[in-house]
Amino acid sequence: MTTIFIAGSIKIKHLHDEVQARIMNILAMQYDVVVGDAGGADSAIQQFLSDQGAARVMVYCSGEHPRNNIGRWPVHQVATYHAKRSRAWFTAKDVAMAQAADLGLMVWDGISTGTLSNVVELLARKRNSLVFTNTDRQFHRILSVDDLQALVARMAVAARAKADTSIDLSARIQSLQSRLMQDRILAQRAVQAGSSTPMPAECDSAIPS
Repeated sequence: MTTIFIAGSIKIKHLHDEVQARIMNILAMQYDVVVGDAGGADSAIQQFLSDQGAARVMVYCSGEHPRNNIGRWPVHQVATYHAKRSRAWFTAKDVAMAQAADLGLMVWDGISTGTLSNVVELLARKRNSLVFTNTDRQFHRILSVDDLQALVARMAVAARAKADTSIDLSARIQSLQSRLMQDRILAQRAVQAGSSTPMPAECDSAIPS
């Protein structure tokens, strides 16, 4: 069963109609949903899912108890040895959701490093994401490193600098590029050796619609 990781910036308190429509499509397809327990977009997403009577939802939290679980769904507690309530402690649940998901639907304010990190985590696992940016009210498909670079190019200089400091964004993008190049070299060598091993795709082409 397909699992969708839905998340967004903590400063976003209301889901745009276009985002709500996408979530309705996800529910209509009877996909599983994983969502965090934070305030802001996480709580708005939970509220919308609860209002729709969504049942196939799992709430992820770092530590023992979720901060928010509006629909009283099952909870996945993520064990982490990082300092309690530190950035790394909270990020552990996001990494776990990226690992559990097949696709991502993100609602981004163009600044939040947490949401941006989720997109990177998904891409590192060759999972696609669809990012709705509140600044232009547009969806952006992130299927490759080039797509990610195009997305972050829209950031203000100060926001990009903060992302480099907070989540090592530039270094992580460079790592993704290096891995992609390595995959291509290995695939080329396999072809030259007469192997039928296909060249790995940058990401699954499916996206939530």
